Amino acid sequence: MSEDPAAVDESASKSDDSEPEEAETAGTDLFEEEEEEEEEFFDDEQNVEELKAELEAKDAEIEDLTDKLSRSRADFQNYKKRMQNKQEEMQARATEDLVSRFTKIRENLVRALDQDQDADIRPGIQSTLDELDAILDEENVEIISPEPGEAVDPQRHEVMMNVASDQPDGTVADVYQAGYEMAGKVLQAAQVTVSSDDA
Repeated sequence: MSEDPAAVDESASKSDDSEPEEAETAGTDLFEEEEEEEEEFFDDEQNVEELKAELEAKDAEIEDLTDKLSRSRADFQNYKKRMQNKQEEMQARATEDLVSRFTKIRENLVRALDQDQDADIRPGIQSTLDELDAILDEENVEIISPEPGEAVDPQRHEVMMNVASDQPDGTVADVYQAGYEMAGKVLQAAQVTVSSDDA
């Protein structure tokens, strides 16, 4: 039995109509895939930018912390130096005070020797004086006792009065009381009389 020509035409027509629809569907799917890939690309790019920004922020934070640490270390070193200098100053001041007390003792011994030239106590006093002088020498204390005729040093000599003497005018005539100097610092100026032609 032969096929109906009308039925064949209708079937062919249906087949022809379905082909454009399939092509259109395939194109739409491809376009959507491309859009998704584009969105993923932009998402990845945005993620990279965010990561870069976070990394830069971390670098800045690390740099700031490093700077603060360096300043803290410098401040601590300065503090240690200040404390060390203060401690050295306190030690030096304590030594100066001790030496000052020694010098007063020495002066008393000197006066005792001058007043008791014929007494039996002289050997003991002289021994004590020698021992005290040794201690002062160990502490780098220099006795300021200028010779007659030396120039007057205002930094190391205290002029008590002007007197008539055989020494040149304006020079040291005599030492009334010795002075003391330690490490370049005058602890006590020597008290002197000064020769004067007008006295």
